[in-house]
Amino acid sequence: MKGSNCYRVLIIVAVVCLNHQLLICGADPTDGFIRVPLTDENFDLQKPYNMPLSQRYNYSDGVRSFWVYNKDKPFKPDSGTRPRTEVRIKGHDYSSGIWQFEGYAFVPTGTSGVTIVQIHGAAEGATTLQLRIYDGNMRYYRYNLVATDLYDKWFRVNVIHDVGKGEITVFIDGEEKFVVNDQGPGDLYFKCGL
Repeated sequence: MKGSNCYRVLIIVAVVCLNHQLLICGADPTDGFIRVPLTDENFDLQKPYNMPLSQRYNYSDGVRSFWVYNKDKPFKPDSGTRPRTEVRIKGHDYSSGIWQFEGYAFVPTGTSGVTIVQIHGAAEGATTLQLRIYDGNMRYYRYNLVATDLYDKWFRVNVIHDVGKGEITVFIDGEEKFVVNDQGPGDLYFKCGL
């Protein structure tokens, strides 16, 4: 990432779902899940600590827009992490069951090296899943290829985490793209943004 490049992602967080018993297979990844309503209180925004929220985030007509610059500060003064603007979904933390995140994303050309969806918490490491965009392609962390050609178009992202099986499945536009073992049990929650 170079100098003052702006990395921007537009995300509509559509659904966070759970089913305590059983995932029912079907044509759509949300089949068999129960919609969990989200309110403003479920969205904990994190942005560079020295910037007003309005300079890194906008919510209009159901679309949450996030942006960050390479030279931005981290989300708190004592953090050694990279700059970010993201939402931590509160009130729906989990440690068991089958949970799903669904969102719609738009990643403009030039955005690279950013995490747009993650499951925070794990027995090993800070996260169980990170879906990152590199040169228009989605990767699991920076390694496994999940999907290609995602620049400059809306796409749907579904992440299903079966904690009991220790398995995560990623769907793009309703098509299963990637299955991986999780990083072990923990206090888990979803984040999105960049």
